[in-house]
Amino acid sequence: MPELALPRGVDLVVADSAQEVAGRLAAAVASELEQALAGRGRASLAVSGGATPRPFFEALSRKALDWHRVDVLLADERWVDVRDDASNTRLVRAHLLQHQAASANYVSLKQSGDSPEAGLAAVEAALAQVAWPLDMLVLGMGADGHTASLFPDAPELPEALAPGGGRRVCAVHPPSQRQARVTLTLPVLVAARSVALHIRGEDKLDTLRAACEHPGDIASMPVRAFLKPGLRIFWSP
Repeated sequence: MPELALPRGVDLVVADSAQEVAGRLAAAVASELEQALAGRGRASLAVSGGATPRPFFEALSRKALDWHRVDVLLADERWVDVRDDASNTRLVRAHLLQHQAASANYVSLKQSGDSPEAGLAAVEAALAQVAWPLDMLVLGMGADGHTASLFPDAPELPEALAPGGGRRVCAVHPPSQRQARVTLTLPVLVAARSVALHIRGEDKLDTLRAACEHPGDIASMPVRAFLKPGLRIFWSP
């Protein structure tokens, strides 16, 4: 078990392999969605892109749920064509919206428009069909402490972090990234009923340790906003 000074109420789930932790995360997410479906009739799930969640997506896609009553969306998306290799929508369609989960209601953050700013109104309109607040949110984390597309170097970060703005999404242009992006705002993300952080590798543990040292400095490491009671961290070497 890694030595981490996690805030009280934050649980760490450790497995020996990425496949094992993916299975445990898929079981936890499926349980949350099943409870939401039983209690409210619909459920909503926001996931993150990248290489780490692929085994999780594949495990979750095989869970027997009433997927036609589940809204699935991304926590953030690169503003690229959905056929582009960098598209997280392409990733989700290939690895999650398959098997049992093929009937889920996928709501894309990538809409028409040459820039995220041009497409924001369409994104907001698409998100109106989602069951809010999110029942389940699965985040990743970068080496700089970003999560979703809340990047420390994004000029738009204060807008994306601002409470009470009333906006579900924000366009961001981090200089450290090749593509412009759109991200769910922090108020929407932290309102999720259940949150998991899915990370892999010793380098991510080092980032997590740094995040735990100064939990109040959210702007320099936005993942800190989620290091609070109820968070479940799923990690494998």
